[in-house]
Amino acid sequence: MFFECSRLIDGNQPRLSNGITVTDVDGDGAFELVVTGYATNNLILKWDGSRLVDVAGPLLADPSGCAVAIAAADVDGDGREELYVLNSDRASGPKEMGDRLFACFGKHWLDLLAQPENAGMANRVAGRSVIAMDRHGHGRYGFVVAADGGPFRLFELSRRGRLEDAAEEAGIDLIGAGRGLLALPFLSDRVDLFACNEGGPNFLFRNLGDGTYEEIAEERGVADSRFAGRAVTAVDGPGYGGFGLLVGAWEGPQRLFVQRSGGGFVDEADPEMSFPGRVSSVIAADFDNDGYEELFFNLHGEPNRLFGWRDDRWQAIDLGDAAEPKGLGTGAAVADIDGDGRLELLIAHGNGVGGGHGAGHGGGHGGGSPQPLSLYRTAANHNGWLRVLPLTPYGAPARGAVVACTANGRRQVRSVCAGSGYLCQMEPVAHFGLGSARSVERLEVRWPDGMTAIVENPPIDRLLTVPYPPE
Repeated sequence: MFFECSRLIDGNQPRLSNGITVTDVDGDGAFELVVTGYATNNLILKWDGSRLVDVAGPLLADPSGCAVAIAAADVDGDGREELYVLNSDRASGPKEMGDRLFACFGKHWLDLLAQPENAGMANRVAGRSVIAMDRHGHGRYGFVVAADGGPFRLFELSRRGRLEDAAEEAGIDLIGAGRGLLALPFLSDRVDLFACNEGGPNFLFRNLGDGTYEEIAEERGVADSRFAGRAVTAVDGPGYGGFGLLVGAWEGPQRLFVQRSGGGFVDEADPEMSFPGRVSSVIAADFDNDGYEELFFNLHGEPNRLFGWRDDRWQAIDLGDAAEPKGLGTGAAVADIDGDGRLELLIAHGNGVGGGHGAGHGGGHGGGSPQPLSLYRTAANHNGWLRVLPLTPYGAPARGAVVACTANGRRQVRSVCAGSGYLCQMEPVAHFGLGSARSVERLEVRWPDGMTAIVENPPIDRLLTVPYPPE
C-alpha cells in the first residue's frame, strides 16, 4: 500500500516525537503539520511545493517543553485555531511542567496559560491526550485533557476572556488513566465523547443536548475494563448505520465496536484484527480512494498492521514500506500534504513520555529512543475523490462536524477530526475516495449544533469549502 518518502522532510533527524496535529498555523489558508517534541523542539512542517520544512518560531518550538499531545481549535471565535500542547514531565500524577495554550493575535503568538489572569488554570497533573470539543455547538471550542491520576479537565474561554475549567459543569470530571479521546456526534445530535483508559473502564459520555453529559460506557458495552485501552478512532464500515469505534489496546486485544439498532455496541473484530500488540495509535482513512476506509494500527517495536474492506469483510493487507518492524511508534496522522487528492501518512517515534511510553502499564520501556519521522505515500491511481472542509460561523474549521457523501447510490460518512488515534489530531477535512464514480449526487454537512447544509451534484477531485449556513 505505502512507499516511503521521508526524504521530503527537510532536516529529518532522530528525535523524541509524540503528538501531531494538522492546522493552518500561519493563516495563509494551507495546513501545516505540527509535531510535538519531548525535551526537544516542536516542529511546524510546511509544504513549500517540493518538501516539508520546519517554520516554527521560538515560542511555538518551545524547546524546553516535554510535549506529549496536541490539538487545535478556535477557542475565542476569531476564525483562527489555537494550539493546546499537553506537557508531561512524568508518566502519571502531579507534574512540574505546565501545558501551553498558544493563541495568535495578528502575527503575534502568546501562551494564554502563561498570562496572570489564567494562573489558576495551570494543569499540574500528567496526561496523555487532548482533544477539541464544541459541546454547545456554537463554534467556540474547549479542550478536553485526559489526565492520568486526576480528573479530566475541560478548558474553555469565559465571556470575560478568561480560561475556566468546565469539566465539572459538563459532567466529565471523572478520574482515570486517560489515553485516546474521540469527540463527534455518534450517540446524540450533539458532540459526544469517548475516552480510553488504562487500568480501568473506558468512559462514554453522551451529550444531553445542553452541553452536559452522562457516562454510559457500561450500559452500551464499551467499558472493556480488563484491558489497557490506548487509542481510538471512528470507523464508517459498510452496513454500520452509524460510526463504529476502533479501539487499540496496549498488550491487549484490539476492538471494533459496532453500534446496533438498540444503541449498544458489539465487538466485531475477528481473531486476526483483535490479535494483541503494543498499539500506539489507530487511524481510519481511505488511503487508496477506493471508497472504503482502511484501518491502520501503529505499533511500538512491532510491525504495523493494515486492514481493508475486501470481499465483504475486513482483511489484512500489505503495508509495504510502512510496516516499520523496528519503529517505536508514538503518534500518527494523515493529511493531503501536496494537494493531489491522496492522503499522506506521517508517523512520529521516540518513546519519550515521562519516563517511558508504556509507563503506567507494564513498567514502561525506558527513557526514550530517538528516531526520525516517517512519511508515506500511496501509488497514484484513477480513483476519484472529494474533500470537504466545513467552517464554523467564525470561519474556522468545524471540527466535530459530520459529512455524508452519496455517489453511485452508496453513502459514506466522515467526521471532521477533533482529535483521535492517540496524542494526535488529523486534518480538519472530510476525505472521500470515490473509486470508479465520476460524480457525486449529494453532500450533507451537519454541524455540531445540528445545522445542516445540502450540496447537490458537487464537483469532484477538489477541496470543497462549505461555510456555515447564513441565518
